[in-house]
Amino acid sequence: MSLVRPAVLVKWLRAAGEPTRLRLLVLCAQVPGSVSDFAHALKHSEPRVSRHLKILTEAGLIERLRQGQWVQYRIAAGAEVSSFVRGLLAQADRRDPQLVRDSAAARAGVARDSGGGAGESRLGRALAGFLTADAPQTPYESLLVIGVAHPELLESAARCARQCTALAPTRRAAQGTRAFAEQRGFDCRVLRSAAEAPGAAGLARAGGAFDALVLDRPLAGGDALARALRELSAVMAPGARLWLFESYESLESAGERIVEHPLSRLRRLLAAAGLVCERLSPIEADGEHVLAASARLAADVAARTRHGGG
Repeated sequence: MSLVRPAVLVKWLRAAGEPTRLRLLVLCAQVPGSVSDFAHALKHSEPRVSRHLKILTEAGLIERLRQGQWVQYRIAAGAEVSSFVRGLLAQADRRDPQLVRDSAAARAGVARDSGGGAGESRLGRALAGFLTADAPQTPYESLLVIGVAHPELLESAARCARQCTALAPTRRAAQGTRAFAEQRGFDCRVLRSAAEAPGAAGLARAGGAFDALVLDRPLAGGDALARALRELSAVMAPGARLWLFESYESLESAGERIVEHPLSRLRRLLAAAGLVCERLSPIEADGEHVLAASARLAADVAARTRHGGG
């Protein structure tokens, strides 16, 4: 094993020994991303993230990789650097809520390729299958997709509706999604959302009440997800259905006083937003673990029960 000179080791430690740069190292070790991707994930400005990435690059810990018109950052390829970074990050608790949110947001914001995410994945196909199992034979009039992490899921949702609107978390994701829709030949209006959960302003921009909603990795476990679900339930038309796909890790209650199983937590959050969970299933593929849920408004379920509906 090659040994590293003390001066180089000190340089690496100084570069990594800052909270934001440590979070960036964790992200670079998981998935190559651009300044825009990481700024969105960390909720920092792009100039600030760019400065931190420059420090890490100059220290030799990460490297720039050009992908078409985009520049991505990843852990430097050298054996000594890789060994140092792996050893450092092995000490970090990957269940830390902040690191979980960072990772999920970065993965969602990174376009799969310059062709707009056309590359398929087993996970994307599995999520699409969960959605189409509930889709009616008659298309929905209006459907809203929040998040575009899985193109297969978006395409399946769009083909289940006469009008489909998608909210993408970054400019890059929006561009890639438009290109993917054009390439695959389905109609979808793609808007840029300022956050993972769009909030009242983003929903107002998307349109009125929707017959169906799809949350593709809202990345907002806990209180933020609870707020997002309350806002979304308010724009669901009578009889509407909501599908939610969220990472298992973001729903874990690590570090909290009361430990709650992710499945129970998701059911509770849906109920608190006035929704009844009708289907809930863990889906694991491509090294990711996702909880998939299908829900309706509690008022609709109660009315259907009163009238003897199935």
